[in-house]
Amino acid sequence: MHQHHQQQQSSHQDDSDKRLALAFFLNVSFTIIEFVGGWLTNSTAIMADAVHDLGDSLSIGSAWLLNRLGRSSASREFTYGYRRLSLFGALINSLVLVGGSLWVLSEAIPRLANPVMPVTEGMLALAVLGVVVNGFAAYRLSKGKTLNEKVLNWHLLEDVLGWLAVLVVAIILQFVHWPILDPLLSIGFTLFILVNVLRNLSATARLFLQAAPDKALQQQIERTLLDIDALQSIHHLHLWSLDGEHHVLTAHLVTDIGSDFNATGYAEIKQRIANALEPFDLAHTTIELELIQENCRDERQE
Repeated sequence: MHQHHQQQQSSHQDDSDKRLALAFFLNVSFTIIEFVGGWLTNSTAIMADAVHDLGDSLSIGSAWLLNRLGRSSASREFTYGYRRLSLFGALINSLVLVGGSLWVLSEAIPRLANPVMPVTEGMLALAVLGVVVNGFAAYRLSKGKTLNEKVLNWHLLEDVLGWLAVLVVAIILQFVHWPILDPLLSIGFTLFILVNVLRNLSATARLFLQAAPDKALQQQIERTLLDIDALQSIHHLHLWSLDGEHHVLTAHLVTDIGSDFNATGYAEIKQRIANALEPFDLAHTTIELELIQENCRDERQE
């Protein structure tokens, strides 16, 4: 039974691997076409989209790499395994996107004063290609179950919307001579990317600094443990996250089990704690039980 479950899990991971690999190669090839196309058609809107797609290619590439690395279990040196690398990937990706966005803004803002008419036919062709490529990649990843794939699917759907906007502008420019629409679209699009990236960056930085991933979750865990009648109080409760998905909990729990303390009672309390924590699906838990008359050896650090 266990082996069947493992095989199922492994085939899920292989599928996920293939989907991510396909989305990665599609996106990278397309990003190169975009940068060249943006340069040839003289369109800042396409350049803005290219930067966004470059960021997505990096996200998908790092997700793919981490999907493979994540299988390597913990080692003596990396005792928690490699899941934390995904935070590092997110950090690098965010910085690349911030740099790319600033570059697009530096190209687009001067054009507001002196707009240049892009080559609308080329812009139109690239936009149609953009919708098709990203739409197909999003469709493939929408079959994914992992959090990584779900997040990347949103990225790709955003890309489809970005390309639809470029398509609309390219169609308008076919009929009217409003070259200013091109830099306007790229600035709007880039600001949208920047706001999202900065939000992600702050969330990633918080997890990097080992802040609790979710305050409400922490309070809920604390309440659930205090509901166990044999437990008197809790201190040194630390909740942090390896990658935003796999959480780690350590806590000292004080029990007033008193003089009739024996192995059966002890095992019973531990079982009740295990049962209480099970719904939270934590990746690692370390619980220390202390008797009420005992001094906590970490007291000095409180």
